[in-house]
Amino acid sequence: MYKKLFYILCFFSTYIGIAQDCPGLTNPLQGATNVPVETPISWENVVGVTGYIISIGTTPGGTEIINEQAIGTAITFSPPLGLPEATTIYVTITLFFFDQDNIVCPSQFFTTEDVTTVPDCTSLENPQDGDTNINVGVSLVWEYAAKALGYRITLGTLPGVGDILSNFDVGNTLSFNPAADFPAGTTIFVKVVPYNENGMAINCTEESFTTGTLGEPPGCTYLITPENGAINVSLSPFIEWAPAQNALGYIVNIGKTPYTNEVLDGAIFYTTSTYVLNFESNNTYFVRIIPFNTAGQAKFCGQESFSTILGCGPFYDPDTGELISYYPESDFPDTVGICDNNLPTTIQSPDVADGYRWYQLLDTGAEELISEERFAAISETGNYRYEVFNIIPDGDQPIECLFTKEFTVTVSSIASIEDIFIAKLEELYNVTVEISGLGDYEYSFDGLEFTENNFKVYPLVGNHTITVRDRNGCGEVTQTFVIKSPPTGFPPYFSPNGDGINDYWQYVPPKVNALPIKLIYVYNRYGKLLATVGRLTRGWDGTYNSNPMPADGYWYKAIATDGKVYTGNFSLVR
Repeated sequence: MYKKLFYILCFFSTYIGIAQDCPGLTNPLQGATNVPVETPISWENVVGVTGYIISIGTTPGGTEIINEQAIGTAITFSPPLGLPEATTIYVTITLFFFDQDNIVCPSQFFTTEDVTTVPDCTSLENPQDGDTNINVGVSLVWEYAAKALGYRITLGTLPGVGDILSNFDVGNTLSFNPAADFPAGTTIFVKVVPYNENGMAINCTEESFTTGTLGEPPGCTYLITPENGAINVSLSPFIEWAPAQNALGYIVNIGKTPYTNEVLDGAIFYTTSTYVLNFESNNTYFVRIIPFNTAGQAKFCGQESFSTILGCGPFYDPDTGELISYYPESDFPDTVGICDNNLPTTIQSPDVADGYRWYQLLDTGAEELISEERFAAISETGNYRYEVFNIIPDGDQPIECLFTKEFTVTVSSIASIEDIFIAKLEELYNVTVEISGLGDYEYSFDGLEFTENNFKVYPLVGNHTITVRDRNGCGEVTQTFVIKSPPTGFPPYFSPNGDGINDYWQYVPPKVNALPIKLIYVYNRYGKLLATVGRLTRGWDGTYNSNPMPADGYWYKAIATDGKVYTGNFSLVR
């Protein structure tokens, strides 16, 4: 029979909150050196995070390179202007959540290379080489050139002629807005040359675009179908927006957060509608539509949103800022006990939900359904699987939002109380219960609340009761015990330091009412047997397996020749 021995007399429990794990850098690694200045920064994915915010600086927590930039759920970020050379760079990742406070992670660092070559060339991003009908007030945008510390730009109406602007240093930026509009209906020639302290980029290509006729950009538009704020939108909806006056086309962005465009990212439409396939259920989608014409894009167009049909979630509620889930909440245990005196034992689900299923996992790898009620009758130990689900209406086909848990069934029994130890510690009495059995037990002293502690501290002598109950409902047992004043003759302390005084601990019979002790067992505070002391020996020397035991409290169990048992405690002093 399996026996549990408990000798813990007192302890303190400290509960420590576990914080969300912060990601480590994966490229460059923490502490890396000679890192190329154009290196993209990557980090570990954090499960459950809504998004990331990145800051980059030259001191821990610094933001002078990148200042708290939200990047959605991406785990890679490329600094738009690269990184300064021969510099220790500090990266600070902030975990962004809709439903709780952000978590600012400790800064991580690496050191960049010393650049000794000229930069690469770049090319236009907006407008692109060969584009036509470009707004005369367009701002020029180009790609980052690796290792560049600045750019010089030449603009002209003929190839190789800077009659608009010649070799102008725009500094370390990726855009330039000319002071005056370009001439309408004209081909504009552009040459952007990166540079650094080692010199100018070599053999960079001249590009060109053609401006459109003069006019005004269009105004903004708005969603017609689905309307802004709509709910229960189908997963493959027809999206339609109002025509904008004088619009040539529309730039459409759709994403699952206000910061990302993972569904449509700058898609261009020349109509006012489109189908979008395979939205996810129970998600809020954010839409921004920007009309444009040859004079440019509409300014300051707002963002709208709608939510798809119900699913299980979790999804973001923009009105409350909370995450909503239709999955059942469950704390079903890993192990369940059945009673050896009451088979089959009925196990009832602790969860409130729309439906339940119980399966027995067979040795063949198959499953056998044993119940579709909130309870199941189980007669055998082994492995089982529990399902609990809510049903969510979704058109003609309801959705099951399911939680499942594999668990093990073990046998439980009523406990047997083997012994009750009573030890006096100064003015208090520590009572510890030794039990045996196959169950998962909890304890109640004198009818008080049941706890997992098999000990209690009493201030006075007297009559008391202890009840041991099986948590799986297999029954309980109660026993009465008496706390008596301890007998004298057991030294309260000893000091095994080799000075010849109190080097051994042993029962010292008093002149009056001496006890006929024949054997003494010595334990540490956790119930481990350290020594057996005979009456005719010198006593315990304070060692276990020849190793000195630490200064602490120890306990004894003394057996008299008449069979009576005496327990108590003493101190080892060093």
